[in-house]
Amino acid sequence: MTTARVRGIYTTAVTQLLNDDGLEVVQASPPIRERFDVSFATAPADVSIETTRDRQGLEVSGDPGAVEEAVSRLESLAIDTFRWEADVSRGAVFDADVLEAEGGGGAVVDLGEGRRGYLGYDDADDYVDSGNRYRVQVREPTPPWDDDDPRVAPTLEAAGGLCTLSRDRNGVSADVRDERADELVGMTDLLSVEIPDGWGLRWHRSAADADLEAMKTALEDAVDRVRELEDALGDTPDEPGEPSRLAAPERTVWLWFGRESRSALDDRRREVESTMPGHHRTKAADRAASAAVDFAEAVCGSAGDGFGGEFPFDAVSRQFGPLEGDRLEIGHGKPDGRLISLGYGDVTEWDPEGTITLERSMSGGGTYDALGVPKEAGDVAVTKFREGRWWYPTTYRDADGAAKGTYVNICTPLELFPDCVRYVDLYVDVIRTPDGAVEVVDRDELEAAVTDGVVSTELAEKARSVAEAVERALSK
Repeated sequence: MTTARVRGIYTTAVTQLLNDDGLEVVQASPPIRERFDVSFATAPADVSIETTRDRQGLEVSGDPGAVEEAVSRLESLAIDTFRWEADVSRGAVFDADVLEAEGGGGAVVDLGEGRRGYLGYDDADDYVDSGNRYRVQVREPTPPWDDDDPRVAPTLEAAGGLCTLSRDRNGVSADVRDERADELVGMTDLLSVEIPDGWGLRWHRSAADADLEAMKTALEDAVDRVRELEDALGDTPDEPGEPSRLAAPERTVWLWFGRESRSALDDRRREVESTMPGHHRTKAADRAASAAVDFAEAVCGSAGDGFGGEFPFDAVSRQFGPLEGDRLEIGHGKPDGRLISLGYGDVTEWDPEGTITLERSMSGGGTYDALGVPKEAGDVAVTKFREGRWWYPTTYRDADGAAKGTYVNICTPLELFPDCVRYVDLYVDVIRTPDGAVEVVDRDELEAAVTDGVVSTELAEKARSVAEAVERALSK
């Protein structure tokens, strides 16, 4: 059975989903052990599932087959769940050139074929300068919607679930304190597994709760991965060469969750634990919200009141934002994984039902997409966003207040986070020109996206139906 280690704000829901679908969750955290009426083994994981740093989705990394098995369960969660294959996967090995090494805490490196990485100065033993070459391994990949480059380091590691073998370590050590560290180091001799020459062993904290059999399996897995790495690098010169990928022992897939996906995760979590409407939507919006959500659920759950109704936009927005007077970014996601900023605006209106009005000052030059109307200095864009809606309208006005047209973007359900409006654009849009003509535009782009496999047939049909409904409404 495929084993998975799960961490982050989606852990309870994902654990429930994977358990129901026949995958075994291992190395469970104490809260998860308390919530589930099952036992969790402290065993090596074939796949690691981690919440992304911005809490918008998941990184799924590990054995290629195990990753596919886990992702196949998760990608069908809801209509606005997206998946993308990582070109720079966790654990991949590259020869890299240093491109920029000026200031900051690290340097940008060229990994070949348009790929970039970030090498921290503290990770290198020598002075890092432009033009230097290193053989590096990916320590932290980044999702396609993130502007940061993947974090790389100039050494090799091979993880085995409960331990890591590393070329920059010597002997055996443990990531725990006191006598438990001595116990883990001492128990290593009982495993009868030979550690490869030139590699040091580091036991993870989770190994302290594992039995000898699990420790042996983990170390054997790590040794096998060392052999795979050494075989992959066997014909390469010791000195790094032109930027290129040399080995990719692990696979990484990114999952992005929209509002519908987070609601579906709420439903799965609710099968296990008291869960407020918008649990994951609220936690994804702001790190400070996590403690508040946990407290509210603990109180209501213990009182037996439970939760009902819709996502409490009023309460969440009043506590964390956005509110009138705030400045908000428009995060325009694309189905291929990119995140494009459409700029910042001021929240000029807010209502407790979940609608805000955002105003942006426009600079001159060019024309407004599809409207064919020139952009002029002094123009103002007035956009209305409503939480959970599949579309939003922007009306452009000149300096005198005269309308220059309306552009309605069709997208996945809107999420009004404290600092950013988030959604994924679905290509097709609706426009109303200054003379009152209404038209659905960019149908061909949506069809091309479906053909390319970027947008599902189901999602495309939803986008078309929303566009047609908006067109009818604007034509009245």
